[in-house]
Amino acid sequence: MVVTIDGLAGAGKSTVARLLADRLGYRYLDTGAIYRAVTLAVLDGAPDATTVAASGAWRVLADDPRLRSSAVDEAVSAIARTVSVREALRGAQRDFLAAGDAVAEGRDIGEVVWPQAELKVWLEADPDERARRRGTVHALERDRRDAEQTRVPADAVVVDTTGIAVDVVVERIATLVGERS
Repeated sequence: MVVTIDGLAGAGKSTVARLLADRLGYRYLDTGAIYRAVTLAVLDGAPDATTVAASGAWRVLADDPRLRSSAVDEAVSAIARTVSVREALRGAQRDFLAAGDAVAEGRDIGEVVWPQAELKVWLEADPDERARRRGTVHALERDRRDAEQTRVPADAVVVDTTGIAVDVVVERIATLVGERS
């Protein structure tokens, strides 16, 4: 079974997806880390993001501690919006998910990358809550940019994470997985 978790920044995608994958014994696909690795390669001097994405050169940086640096934070959104980069990375993401038993999170994972997922979840949260989680006051600008490349999949289950403990959210989704298995 493949579970996709979409949503805007700060809704809890990464935390929920990682914990859910651990709970279910599924593999975890963090598409945000992939885009961050491509961005880091460019910041380190790679000629262009599309070449890095297409070649798979980003894989050597997938666990680099600099992925969460402020320099990557500032640059990743522009690279992630680049159509040629998104297209180049889709193949690797689809290959990973084709093996099954995975939880994948991202901005368009259930709508574009793996629309055949057995369970699609859209996480949302109040804008103030998402800004608090991200530790930034730039939530509205980030939301505007994200909304340009993200939409709720028509068949997604929407879960509002505002004020709800992460373990409760994971439990709700695990129950949905159990119902669909």
